[in-house]
Amino acid sequence: MAYSIDLSGRIAFITGASGGLGAQFARTLSAAGAAVVLASRRIDKLKDLRAEIEGKGGDAHVIELDVTDHDSIKSAVAHAETEVGSIDILINNSGVSTTQRLQDVSPEDYDFMFNTNVKGAFFVAQEVGKRMLARAKGAAPGSYTGGRIINIASMAGLRVLPQIGVYCMSKAAVIQMTKAQALEWGKFGINVNALCPGYIDTEINHHHWQTEGGQKLVQMLPRKRIGHPADLDAMLVTLCSDQSYFINGAVIAADDGFAI
Repeated sequence: MAYSIDLSGRIAFITGASGGLGAQFARTLSAAGAAVVLASRRIDKLKDLRAEIEGKGGDAHVIELDVTDHDSIKSAVAHAETEVGSIDILINNSGVSTTQRLQDVSPEDYDFMFNTNVKGAFFVAQEVGKRMLARAKGAAPGSYTGGRIINIASMAGLRVLPQIGVYCMSKAAVIQMTKAQALEWGKFGINVNALCPGYIDTEINHHHWQTEGGQKLVQMLPRKRIGHPADLDAMLVTLCSDQSYFINGAVIAADDGFAI
């Protein structure tokens, strides 16, 4: 007997959906049956992705979102719920990084990473979480089915790496944020988990793996290979589903063993 997960009837809000892992997450959840809300600053990229998903029979919606702007977060979530319906799933994916030694990090560099990776992720989860909580308590209309929040951290939050120290710090904060949210919100049927990808080949870094430095890094990895966005599909869909009801506050490494 085949085993399948069906997300039909669910609405998933994906931040950072204009490219890389975010775009793959949107494609995957749409293929599993969910209606997807694509949120990012790059509206043109989102529209292209929406056309791709709709061309395959999916249901996709575009919302402009800047996670470093609190008013933008509140507006985007409200717009999504007005246009599409109550958000059942949040993929909290927006993230940025710089490469530099710790002694060279400026206040602007630090704020650039923490404002997006930590502050932005927190307030996106808070805005969606408040609405999930209200439905759980019966204070808002709609049929409550339980919420799923997946915070996209990184194996860099589990293992410190040279020249991206502040990024590692920010993703470690996302892991602790996940545990705090799981602790407070779990009793209301809202499961919050962190997914920690390792080195993944996306359009943003694809060229790097062809360079001498990129090849040297690959040779340092446990199985001398990098992952692909689709390698995260099965875990993502599972965490978004009813079948994950007993998984809360988990920090799941999907890094081919690199953080061991």
